[in-house]
Amino acid sequence: MRSRAGVFIGNLLFAALCCCTGPIFLAIGYAAWDDDPGWGWPAAVAAAGAAITLTIPVSAISSTRKEFPGITRRDRLKGGGFPYRDDTFVLLAPRSQQGSPQARLLRADVLEASLVRYNPDGESTFTTHVGNYTPDEFTPLIGLRLRVRDTEETDDGTDGSGDFEVSGEWRVSAVCLSAITAGRLVVLVEPAAPGAQRAVTPEWPRSALLAGTRTSRLIDLEGRSAELTRRSGRQLQQMRISREAGGVVMTGDTIDLRTLDPYTAARYAALADRYRDHPEDQAPVSEPGEETRWLADELPGEKGGFGWVGRRWSRRGGVLVRARFLEMRSTTTFQDHGPVLDTVLRIQPADGTTPFDAARQLTVPMDYLTVLHRTKEVVLLVSPNGRSYVVDWARTSLLAGVTEARVIAPDGRELPVAGRPDLIWALMNLLASQGLSVTKPVLDLRKRRLRAVAGMVTRVVQDHTDPRTCA
Repeated sequence: MRSRAGVFIGNLLFAALCCCTGPIFLAIGYAAWDDDPGWGWPAAVAAAGAAITLTIPVSAISSTRKEFPGITRRDRLKGGGFPYRDDTFVLLAPRSQQGSPQARLLRADVLEASLVRYNPDGESTFTTHVGNYTPDEFTPLIGLRLRVRDTEETDDGTDGSGDFEVSGEWRVSAVCLSAITAGRLVVLVEPAAPGAQRAVTPEWPRSALLAGTRTSRLIDLEGRSAELTRRSGRQLQQMRISREAGGVVMTGDTIDLRTLDPYTAARYAALADRYRDHPEDQAPVSEPGEETRWLADELPGEKGGFGWVGRRWSRRGGVLVRARFLEMRSTTTFQDHGPVLDTVLRIQPADGTTPFDAARQLTVPMDYLTVLHRTKEVVLLVSPNGRSYVVDWARTSLLAGVTEARVIAPDGRELPVAGRPDLIWALMNLLASQGLSVTKPVLDLRKRRLRAVAGMVTRVVQDHTDPRTCA
């Protein structure tokens, strides 16, 4: 793992090479000053040289901050922090095609998904497409087989003509990839002549809402709040009302009926009354058959591992903490392995003090974005002085289940850790406290250097074993 100092030195040398004319002009101007003092051409050359020379450290610092995005005191949100609850997540994604006014808004289940093409230029530098949030170069093309549900009850009480399947290839905004893994999409279906194939267009931001990636709440006309996350039937009905009204703005993750026009608010209220009398169960986090929709292995990102531990960092008291994304907002800047997003995180300090919120622009790996519907947690490396936090994407990938964690006991048995983030978190902290680096997702206790912690690891696994699974 690269250190911040190493990244800065590399960027400083690169900037010095690119701006080498600055020191040269500065030296020429200074030397000529003795022969021709005053504000003539030597002064102009020296001034130009000084200006170019000053860009060297500025450029190095700026590039390092982008490549090594530490969260510091300057990133903390002022004014009491982000005004959302701990379980809130706001996702602001690029808009999809709106379709014709006659198009119907329906739910579609994802039966199969596979990556067709994702071919950026192969560079790790930052690329900005002014005004374009979804350039083809950085928007994966995904092949999907969908079952469109056209038999559910609509607002006027009539039924559709029946479910149907459709296959195709669509560009998917990276921040909405989790809707595919979850298996629930919102699609626009255009009318067609009898016997003709109907055009189907996924609505990606609404799909992320239906999938539960973005949380959802509603405040009714009496000020009562209702949780709507993963209440897919009610959410779809609300989306239809919103579309017919020309759009309804969510404040964070909340629709407040008291701020809407009377007609639209009344329609929302009638729907709320119907579901209050007949409550809807939450849909599963992921629909059955997730393995047929798993895209994380096909998209770029950081390979998961129990984590690298720097000796200096460990000796001086560096620790790990968990944080949670509260917001992600798309930008027009990208790297090959993921989009650059404006994010807000809620960080829980290691000393147990009050969590704080920080806003930081981060490159979020695509493979992590595919599981955003089930986790918003990240692992942060905390500097020994507690002033800087850096996202550890390798540990985050393992904790999120993007990469499956495995632990092999000294006798060769595989201990049950997959899908148990709290246990994986405990093991990460144990290894970090012992100064042991395990950069792979497999913790093999048969290795000589890990034998000293084999007993501790086994006890941690036993302590976290669900008693319901024991005989």
